[in-house]
Amino acid sequence: MQCNSGVSLSLQLLKFIPEKSDTDLLGEHKHEIDRMARADRFLFEMSRIDHYQQRLQALYFKKKFAERLAEAKPKIEAILLASKELCRSKRLKQLLEVVLAFGNYMNKGQRGNAFGFKISSLNKIGDTKSSIDRNITLLHYLIMIFEKTYPEILTIQLDLLHLPEAAKVNLAELDKEMNHLKNGLKALEDYIKTLKHFGEDEAKMQPDEFFGIFDTFLQSFNEAKQDLENMRRKKEEEERRARMEAMLKEQRDKERQLKKAKAGGISEEVGEFDDLVSALRSGEVFDRDLSKLKRSRKRSGNQVAESGRERAVTKLNY
Repeated sequence: MQCNSGVSLSLQLLKFIPEKSDTDLLGEHKHEIDRMARADRFLFEMSRIDHYQQRLQALYFKKKFAERLAEAKPKIEAILLASKELCRSKRLKQLLEVVLAFGNYMNKGQRGNAFGFKISSLNKIGDTKSSIDRNITLLHYLIMIFEKTYPEILTIQLDLLHLPEAAKVNLAELDKEMNHLKNGLKALEDYIKTLKHFGEDEAKMQPDEFFGIFDTFLQSFNEAKQDLENMRRKKEEEERRARMEAMLKEQRDKERQLKKAKAGGISEEVGEFDDLVSALRSGEVFDRDLSKLKRSRKRSGNQVAESGRERAVTKLNY
């Protein structure tokens, strides 16, 4: 609280430092100091202090130093750490190699043998759409290649944890703080080294733009990964639904065939029963049974007669 009060007081005093013309005018009336208004006398007393403005500015800087350091330090650290992460990331290096190879393949001829490309071109990959499916971009296709051949690239965010913070840093504001915090210049030097490492001109590209390119690309990268995952899930769901419908159709067909078979058996039994009832009513069944009985008796009589003849022949032969 006391520190904040000191900062506010110093700032207010700096705002009311008298101009030279004012101090000269007050100096001409110094013999009337007792008759001056309180404000004029205060300005007169301030003008009598040697190097008053410089001393007040130094006091304000001292009071404000800790606060500025607390504000600037996270920004400096974000740039420093993000710069190191970009330079050291093996996944990023591999990703850029694949993108370069892909670009050279697509731009066969005069533009197909490039040794590098502008980092700003990364975010154009997601804008290049397939001529077959407008929902698929070149970035989706690259991720499919990574999934099959370079799966470790898919976790590139693990190498670039401080990138989102660095993308928010405004160099102009940070540069003002650097005028007061000379120790922070080391982080900017590392940033410049990083730009040179990636072949960019530090005079043309600010850190928020530079880190923002990678941050935007990683966001598009994650969205494209999620798109592919959603497409796969949708396709799997459609295939599962199709299989279920086919199974249900097959089951319904079997049930219909079983019902038809049962209906045919019942109708055949009903037909035989109807024939039997009709025969009973007409007496035909009894006629058939009587005929069978007569034929049976006749057949039995013939068998007895033949048996007697066989015994007689046997006795004669004996």
